[in-house]
Amino acid sequence: MCRHALDNTDSATAVPSDREVLPTNVKPLHYDLTLEPLFDTFKFNGEETIDFHVNEDTDFITLNSLEIEIEEAKLNNVPVADFSFDVDKQTVTFKSAEPLSKGSDAKLYLKFTGELNNKMAGFYRSSYQENGETKYLATTQMEPTDCRRAFPSYDEPSAKAKFTISLIADKKLVALSNMDEKTTVDLDSGKKKVTFNTTPLMSTYLVAFIVGDLKYVENNDYRVPIKVWATPGSEHLGQYSADIAAKTLSFFDKKFDIPYPLPKCDMVAIHDFSAGAMENFGLITYRTIDLLLDPQNTNIVTKQRVTEVVMHELAHQWFGNLVTMDFWDGLWLNEGFATWMSWYACDSLYPDWKVWESYVADSLQSALTLDALRASHPIEVPVKRADEINQIFDAISYSKGSSLLKMISRWLGEDVFIKGVSNYLKKHKWGNTKTSDLWEALSDVSGQDVVKVMDIWTKNVGYPLIKVEEGANGSINVTQHRFLATGDVKPEEDSVIYPVFLGLKTSEGLDESIVLDSRSKTLQVPASDDFFKINGDQAGIYRTAYESSRWSKLGAAGVEGKLSVEDRVGLVADAGSLASSGFVETTSFLNLIKSWSKESNYVVWDQILSGIGSIKGAFIFEDEEFKEALNVFTVDLIGEKLKEIGWEFGNDDSFADQQLKGSLFASAANAGQKEVVDFSQKAFAAYIAGDKKAINPNLRATIFNVVAKTGDEKTFEQLLSVYKNPQSNEEKIAALRSFGRFTKPEILDKVTALLLQSDVVKQQDIYIPMQGLRAHRLGVEKLWTWLTQNWDKVYELLPPGLSMLGSVVTIATSGFTKKEQRDEVEKFFKTKDTKGFDQGLARSLDIIASKGNWASRDGEVISKWLAANGYSNK
Repeated sequence: MCRHALDNTDSATAVPSDREVLPTNVKPLHYDLTLEPLFDTFKFNGEETIDFHVNEDTDFITLNSLEIEIEEAKLNNVPVADFSFDVDKQTVTFKSAEPLSKGSDAKLYLKFTGELNNKMAGFYRSSYQENGETKYLATTQMEPTDCRRAFPSYDEPSAKAKFTISLIADKKLVALSNMDEKTTVDLDSGKKKVTFNTTPLMSTYLVAFIVGDLKYVENNDYRVPIKVWATPGSEHLGQYSADIAAKTLSFFDKKFDIPYPLPKCDMVAIHDFSAGAMENFGLITYRTIDLLLDPQNTNIVTKQRVTEVVMHELAHQWFGNLVTMDFWDGLWLNEGFATWMSWYACDSLYPDWKVWESYVADSLQSALTLDALRASHPIEVPVKRADEINQIFDAISYSKGSSLLKMISRWLGEDVFIKGVSNYLKKHKWGNTKTSDLWEALSDVSGQDVVKVMDIWTKNVGYPLIKVEEGANGSINVTQHRFLATGDVKPEEDSVIYPVFLGLKTSEGLDESIVLDSRSKTLQVPASDDFFKINGDQAGIYRTAYESSRWSKLGAAGVEGKLSVEDRVGLVADAGSLASSGFVETTSFLNLIKSWSKESNYVVWDQILSGIGSIKGAFIFEDEEFKEALNVFTVDLIGEKLKEIGWEFGNDDSFADQQLKGSLFASAANAGQKEVVDFSQKAFAAYIAGDKKAINPNLRATIFNVVAKTGDEKTFEQLLSVYKNPQSNEEKIAALRSFGRFTKPEILDKVTALLLQSDVVKQQDIYIPMQGLRAHRLGVEKLWTWLTQNWDKVYELLPPGLSMLGSVVTIATSGFTKKEQRDEVEKFFKTKDTKGFDQGLARSLDIIASKGNWASRDGEVISKWLAANGYSNK
């Protein structure tokens, strides 16, 4: 998703004894399932027969079931009157009148009804507008543990079975499922029953079915049909993704040396969707903005995002669907790999995008930022209950997981790595695995002890800070300790010694053979040449802290062309992170980026501007003069490059040109650069007057934000009109995000009031205007007031079993910077049940503490630097 087995033979990963899993007395083999969604009552009728193999003498069968009402049950054709629900454990148990014998087979027949809910979980309804009328389609989201909302099932990834699915629907509607259609039979009352071919072995979280008014576009360049489905009128926007899918499936066929295993590949745009996309086997579902686009009216960032999301979900068809983790503590096997594979495919199919440069600023920094918090977790994290699982769909499972795979592929070589992965998939296809199975496959093909090295990285929380101290005659001493953003590591948190690939870069080249597998080590660099950098090309998962003089020398090395783009991005990111946590002075970071004002790479610029944004975020509650001085610095820093490239876009602009123009324009606008603000105001006025060409798609979001920042009631109504009557999904989301940028209190009250109006702001999009509110002091305060005053409604709207509640809590609290604000957040939640979002809350408290420490420690130092460099009068 574009977020054990019951066998416990792997002693290295102990299954918690109190993990809530189903008994293993029976094993499901096949589900024969019929479902009928009822759009007039928002219920659905269901009927299923499950074939079991009996593993031991027993007199009961327990299944997962949630919000399902069972009307009839038969076991081996004998009615079952004795069945009971455990609501907390989300199970139902059927008692057999006759004992079931070990080695025999059993059939359980169930007739039931369920709720076609609006929670974006299980079998649910999604609404959309068509000619002023609200319409619905029925769709599914089973991952991680919501198949039990759709039908009683053995809802664990290790319980693979085959599924024969039938859907009863109005004859005018389309019915889709994982497999291709087998038969359609007309029924009474204008309905039909569509039966699909039986699936291969698969986990319940990958089962999918959809009923709705859908149209499609297709691509027939691949071996099996590829279709992109959408509600009528927007299906043509799926052609880009259909074409991407054909190229990507062909690429993965070749790389994995295993053909895509299903007879078709459907991708469907869903109007209400809690994630970005979901890799259901053969029927992949997406948020509309992550699948549909008009290539002629789309900014380059959205195009890249859609490309990567499609590639991510298609990678899952092998890695996750064909071969599946045993239990959810192996989630990173699915998500980390699909993330890495989408970057790998994107780099191969779109080499001019140079995505591995972006990776350092994207996946790697996401991983390092989250994993620097005390409230992080290991890549392999023991989970016990269903409500804990959603919380690990985070930057550790996705970004740290993919960064670890990037590090391994660099160590072993990409070709060797892909060969090992192919062997792993072939050996375990249609089965379940543990992390150790992948390590063993990579060890076999490479001859390296991958298991020993990688167990340390996957089973421990956090990562090291490598401190570099320079001695005489080219000797350098490197020492590792755990890095925390709060800068307060305790001895008991610093016991792990990581095998760190040092990647020593000198004028003689890059030496990737040196491994720091002890607390410290002394290295030798050429004494005649005063250039070196640790973590060459930024392939390792750690931060590097240099002495003050070395930061200056590395800044000069960047100007002289001695550092790769990855090196420059990594240096900026490390310097910013180390400054915020107190390991280096913030002036080292400021001097470094000031020396790079002639930088030409957009990824480096994005990292520089992100670093300045982090300072602004930490000092958001400080005096306005300080923030204005930072703005003056920003305008000065980017001024020369912005003047050189401008913000006019031409047909000949490369991918990189478009990215750079968009980034610098956004930064200048955010800093209040007059020429850019004036341009934005004029362009918006023309746009509202009807000239839709007045705003280039690459500038649209920035211009909406600029006019909102200084806007009045009229501006708000104009942006609200754009949101309600958009030319595209992209425009709609840009307008929605801009709502939070208004600075007039009465307008922000209107914005927060919209958050709970699901007929205006869809539940899936609630976090988008919240992100805008996070950008300024008043917005942060208004957001917290809104959350505390509406907590019961928010909790009801976003149940803790779903992942969105944690995101909302984090966004609404982590904008704070002061101890008294942190205390207020802690006090509020002390009396609340935090199950399902406790990790997000803990991280938020860590973030507040880290920012507060930075502001109190370095505020005066930064002020003096800004004044000394002519950016303020202080």
